[in-house]
Order: sequence, then structure tokens, then C-alpha cells
Amino acid sequence: MKKDLEKIIHKLEVKHSLSKGEYLYLIKNRTPRLQEELRQKAEAVRKSIYGNEVYIRGLIEFTNFCKNDCYYCGIRKSNSTCHRYRLTKEQILSCTDQGYQLGFRTFVIQGGEDPYFTDERLCEIISGIKKAHPDCAVTLSLGERSRKSYARLRAAGADRYLLRQETATNSHYKKLHPKYQKLSNRKKCLRTLKKLGYATGAGFMVGSPFQTERHLAADLKFIEKLQPQMCGIGPFIPHAKTPFAAYPPGSAELTCFLLSIIRLIKPDILLPATTALGTISPQGRELGILSGANVVMPNLSPVSVRKDYSLYDNKICTGEESAQCRFCLDKKIAAIGYKTVIGRGDIKKQ
Repeated sequence: MKKDLEKIIHKLEVKHSLSKGEYLYLIKNRTPRLQEELRQKAEAVRKSIYGNEVYIRGLIEFTNFCKNDCYYCGIRKSNSTCHRYRLTKEQILSCTDQGYQLGFRTFVIQGGEDPYFTDERLCEIISGIKKAHPDCAVTLSLGERSRKSYARLRAAGADRYLLRQETATNSHYKKLHPKYQKLSNRKKCLRTLKKLGYATGAGFMVGSPFQTERHLAADLKFIEKLQPQMCGIGPFIPHAKTPFAAYPPGSAELTCFLLSIIRLIKPDILLPATTALGTISPQGRELGILSGANVVMPNLSPVSVRKDYSLYDNKICTGEESAQCRFCLDKKIAAIGYKTVIGRGDIKKQ
């Protein structure tokens, strides 16, 4: 078995590609020793491209209205206890102004799939950010939209788009979503975003209900084939007002293991240490950085609404001012030998 693992790891390092069966073999044979070996290799690869720099993105959660009813999500439309809000254009621009003063040069505009925010409204917001801060990148995370919509948002100045597939296996996707939501459309949107010239981000949950090791192997293969510029993965964390409230959370250790594999699949990928990882483990984001991640996303949303953007329970940083989030992360990242850097944080090639 040791020789098989060594052969697979070498192949991953050299070819950045494995079969689904080989990804599955790594996952099934995960041990602390194997995890540490892959962590060291991922960290070395990341350092060879990005050094000890960690990019910061200013996250603005601008609406928690959502037309969808994903079974794992706290802002699903069926959650009648959710206190709904929408930020105005002026509020969003105020967040980006404040973020700019704090050194952010990428803003992530994230929200539920809210029909109120038409292309016209979103284009006004994007162009407003670009006009005020032309040296900044705008990343959108708004879910599934039409090709025409994506093209309009791109023309308005959007640079990047995050759209996690959550799982690459259709049978598993159906267990996490209502029938009207289709994995095929999710994947089509990702391909469209790439064709339109967005720096595109995909990603998946780790430890979601009904997930198997085979599902995770399929997710890794999907990322390998799609070759996104970004990939966001994080542990599943249950929310009390969803059908999955009683399911156990995902694992920080397994998430970090998969982060290392993804870094070896695509050495130059932009790989966040997510808020969910920091929520599931007190040192989660630091462990993510040490496992190959190179992006963190402090929250720039107004403190008054942060607790309402509750995708899962016990989310961190809901009561901190933006400056607190930024400087707290700076200190934590410095303590493990890395530094946050000012700049757009575009992908670097080897």
C-alpha cells in the first residue's frame, strides 16, 4: 500500500491529474502521516508561486433574500424565522470605501439569489465600485443567472465570479436541493462564466449529508477538469432552521487534506481558507493556510446585518467591525509565518 500511495502522490505532483479511483484511494487511506506529507508538498508548491503572501478579499453580504430552498442553507426561502435585509447601493459603496481605506483591493459581493437585484441594479453597483476604485477587482457570488445576465455584469466591470457546485455528483445534488434545482444548470453556468472571461471559482462542501468518499473523489476530478482560477471548499455546518439541523458537521482535518490535494492539482489556484473552516475549528483558517490555501475573506458588511446572513450556525466575526476583522486576521496569519498583502491578488503563473 505504501508503494501505491507513493506512486499516486508522485503522479499528482508531476501530472497534476489522477483518476477518480486514485483520488478515492488517497481519501480512503488518509492518515495523519499522509495528511502531513501532502500538506508539506502543497505548502512548498504554494510558496514557490506565492511565497508567504496571503491575499485578502473584502466580503460584502448584501442580501439574504433567496428564491431557492437548498436544504442545508440558513437563508433558504422556507426559513420563516430569518430576518431578511437588502443593502442599498449607497450602503454597499460605503462598505467598499471603508474597505479601500483598510487596504482591500478586491471586493466580493455575495448574496442569495434575490430577484430584486436585477441586472440594471447590479450593473449600477458594479460600475459605482469601479468608478470609485478603478484599481480594484470586483468578485460576484450571486448564484445561477442567464448567459445574457453574466455578460452584462461582466461588461459593467465584474472581474471574477464564485459559483460553488457544492457536489459534482447528480444523485447527491438531488439530496441537497429541491427538484427544480439542477446540477446540470450549475455546471453549465460555470462553463459559461469561463467562456465570458471571468476568473471563475467553483467549490464544494465537505461532510455534507449523504456525502461519500466517492462523491469527494468526483469533486476533485471535476475541479481538475474544470480548471477554475479559484476553488472554495469548506466543511458542512448545520443550521437549526433547515432540514439538516440534526446532521453532524464536516471535518476541519478532511477539509485541509482536500485543500492540499487541490493545490497539487492546480498549483497556481487561488484557494481560500474559508469562514466555515474558521467556524468549525478555532485555528481553522490558519490550518487552511498551512495546508496550501492563500486567500482569506474578512467581512466588510455592516455589523447590524452580519448575524442575519446566517448560512449556518455559530458563524464567526458577526459582531466585529471591519477593521477588527482585518487586523485580527493579520495577527493570526503573521503568527504562522505568513503576511496579508495589499493588491488585487490576481492568479500568478509558475
